[in-house]
Amino acid sequence: MILPIYAYGQPVLKVEASDLDPLNYPDLDELISNMWETMYAAKGVGLAAPQIGHSLKLFIVDSTPYQEEGKEFKGLKQVFVNATILEEAGDIWAFEEGCLSIPDLRAEVERQPDILVEYQDLTGELRKQTFTGLNARVIQHEHDHTMGVLFVDHLKPLKKRMVQRRLEAIRKGQIEADYRLKFYRGKP
Repeated sequence: MILPIYAYGQPVLKVEASDLDPLNYPDLDELISNMWETMYAAKGVGLAAPQIGHSLKLFIVDSTPYQEEGKEFKGLKQVFVNATILEEAGDIWAFEEGCLSIPDLRAEVERQPDILVEYQDLTGELRKQTFTGLNARVIQHEHDHTMGVLFVDHLKPLKKRMVQRRLEAIRKGQIEADYRLKFYRGKP
């Protein structure tokens, strides 16, 4: 089932999510299936549970659309439960990011290109894995969602001031997207 994506301004996007037990969380397979369907319908490469209103440390990544034949980049399609970034390394790398919760806004975000991540798979097994380049960036972006951090929080102060009006328009629901969005109707 395609779910609405929670837009900028939704409180669930700004709080640290809770851990979950992948073996005992009710209907986890259905939730993950809905996340894949929602992400693909919105043409995203990652989606975190808070973006669909679930304050859980759960996100999915599919960077395979960036794969090009003959290039060395190998895309990644994976589910991450209770992920923690243990290490970040390498020279800072600026790259333009966007977010399904912040439609029609892209900006350069600086991140390190190499990360070591500890997470659980769907069997509950604890894993440690190193990711690099674009895969690392997508994981960092989605992990941020589970920590209550949005890509715009990484912007330099001047750039953040420059996009403030657009963010406010998104918060107020004055934006259109090719997918369903759920806006916060309470007071900021």
